[in-house]
Amino acid sequence: MANETTKMKLAWLASIAGWAWFVIAGGGGGWLLVTRGPWPPTNGWFALLSGLAACPLVGSSLRKYAHMNVSPWHQFAAALLLFASGHAALAIWPHT
Repeated sequence: MANETTKMKLAWLASIAGWAWFVIAGGGGGWLLVTRGPWPPTNGWFALLSGLAACPLVGSSLRKYAHMNVSPWHQFAAALLLFASGHAALAIWPHT
């Protein structure tokens, strides 16, 4: 019984973390795009896409409508990869 309770708590924690990443990274990326414009490409795009990748609604919609088996770990890995790519892109193409 404790094992199922732990799994439920971890699932809720992962969902809350996904929504928080979506709001913070996606909202911050959207804010950067609105305030600084869409160019250079590192200006909020990676943060916005990272937030969208982490959103639990995207994963559940892909599972339900596109019949794709996307695990939350895949979503987390994609969000982390996009976030890291954005920081790498800033090193290559710095802001002015």
